[in-house]
Amino acid sequence: MSTPGRGLHGRVLDTLGPAITAGEYPPGSVLRTDELAQRFEVSRSVMREAVRVLESMHLVESRRRVGVIVRPDAAWNVYDPQVIRWRLAGADRPRQLRSLTVLRSAVEPVAAALAATHATAEQCAAITECAIGMVAHSRGHKLEGYLLHDVAFHRLILTASGNEMFARLGDVVEEVLAGRTHHEVMFDDPDPAAVTLHVQVAEAIREGDATRAEHLTREITEGALKELDILAPNGRPATTG
Repeated sequence: MSTPGRGLHGRVLDTLGPAITAGEYPPGSVLRTDELAQRFEVSRSVMREAVRVLESMHLVESRRRVGVIVRPDAAWNVYDPQVIRWRLAGADRPRQLRSLTVLRSAVEPVAAALAATHATAEQCAAITECAIGMVAHSRGHKLEGYLLHDVAFHRLILTASGNEMFARLGDVVEEVLAGRTHHEVMFDDPDPAAVTLHVQVAEAIREGDATRAEHLTREITEGALKELDILAPNGRPATTG
C-alpha cells in the first residue's frame, strides 16, 4: 500500500519505513541522507522530507555531524497508523496483532458501555446500520465489504463514547482490522457468532444497556484473540518459570 498524497518522498517512505520497523536497520544505525538520495534516485530535499516524516514518528533522529540515527523501538510512536501498517507488514505481525487486540480488549468494552449512555439517536442508527451491513457481507467471501462496515462500526462506538481519547483510537482500530483482512489473518467468512455479537452490541447501545454492551463487546475482543491463537499463533508473549 503506497503512502497517500506524499509524492516522491512517499515512495521513499514505503521502502525505508518498513525496513526500519522490520529491523533491517538496527537501533543506532546511521543513515546518510546523501547515500539514501542516490539509492532512491531522489533529490536531497525529497530525502530530507522523508526523514522529517520518520522523525515525527520517532523512528529516527538527526544528529549534527553524525547523520540520521535509527531509534530503538521503545521510542517509536506505536500509535501512528502508518507505523502500525508497516509493522503488520513485517515478520513480527503475529505479536503486533496480539498487542493491538489486547489494547482493543482494554478499551472497546468500556467505550461501548459509555456509548450506551451517551450515544445520540443518529449514532445509534448508524451503529445499527453498520451491524446490518456486516451481516449482509458475512457470507460469500466478501471480506472487503465486511471490513468497511466493521471499521465504521467500531469507529462509531469509540466516538459515541463521548471520550475524545477513545475516539482518537479509531485509526488504530482501523489498522488492526484492515491488517487482519489484508494479511489473511481472518477466516474466509467471519465467525457467525462474532457477527451476531456485533448486532447485539448495537441493540444494547440503542437500548441504553451499558452493562450488556460492555459484556458483549468484551466477548468480541476475546473472540478476536482466540482467532489469533489459530491463525497467527506465534504472537504470544514468552513465558518464564
